Amino acid sequence: MLVLSAPAYADVLAHARAAAPEECCGILVGTRDGDDAHAMTAVATENAAENPKTTYEIPPGDVVDVADDAAERDEEIVGFYHSHPAGPPHLSETDEREATWKGYHYLLVSLDDSTPFLDAWRWTGDAFAADAVVVR
Repeated sequence: MLVLSAPAYADVLAHARAAAPEECCGILVGTRDGDDAHAMTAVATENAAENPKTTYEIPPGDVVDVADDAAERDEEIVGFYHSHPAGPPHLSETDEREATWKGYHYLLVSLDDSTPFLDAWRWTGDAFAADAVVVR
């Protein structure tokens, strides 16, 4: 399960809406409890993809910086997020091919409807496992 704090949820939605019609992306920071992740903070990053309307790329330097900052607070990177501003609420073939950090959660926010849709998956090392998303 991926548990998002209410502020992290609000930040992800605001980032997705502000970035549209391009995809947004960012890093989820918090703590782990087994396979569950508690994302207390959503750190917005630049989308460095060549075509940000259809894909996303988080700059590697941002990942290092966020990991270092999180460690100072006894937290860690627990996952990543991105948006599909006009696309389906499921991972694309590109997402499945590129997003392969074992044990990490991948949060997707779809803005294709008037009501945002959130879904999450965790990469097991072999495949993506669908996971529940809870906002607290």
